[in-house]
Amino acid sequence: MLFGRILPRSFYARSTVEVARGLLGKVLVHGSTAGIIVETEAYLGGDDLAAHSARGLSARTRVIFGPPGHAYVYLIYGMYECLNLVAEPDGRPGCVLIRALVPVRGVELMRARRGISRGVEQLANGPGKLTLALGITRAHNGVDVTRGPLVVRERVGAGDIKIEVTPRIGITRSADLPLRFVLVREASVGGTDDRVLSSVELP
Repeated sequence: MLFGRILPRSFYARSTVEVARGLLGKVLVHGSTAGIIVETEAYLGGDDLAAHSARGLSARTRVIFGPPGHAYVYLIYGMYECLNLVAEPDGRPGCVLIRALVPVRGVELMRARRGISRGVEQLANGPGKLTLALGITRAHNGVDVTRGPLVVRERVGAGDIKIEVTPRIGITRSADLPLRFVLVREASVGGTDDRVLSSVELP
């Protein structure tokens, strides 16, 4: 599979929903591992009570209020780390949770990190699983994803996609908002299982 250009900052400097939809089918790359993004969730500012930014600017949420195109990584359940990508113009909160990937590079390393030998469909089908598989930790909180070892790239030869929109899962506040986006069909996913991971559990 050929990877295209790294997504520029202008890609992220848009509405959070646009970015969440636009990330589907793109390739998340960290070092020698990579996967096609097949599920995202948008977290907005303002009245979105499920968003960490709903409580305002703090040491924890400073990244979300900062320039777009940076990683926001946090811990859930005291053991799982989740990767979000900051959207919206500088000063306006918004981020996109990366919920699931289809691995396309570094599968054996992902298996070793996860400690499993199952098929690729089990390696990154959840936000806590994919960070483990790709070696993403809270040390990456705040890093610029428009350059460096952790980036999102275009996918050369990507086919047409169809997006399913549903309420977010694994939350209780603002849970009815239709802000979960799932890639349900592709013309081609070269070098991987063609099935798309559309049902994942948190983490």
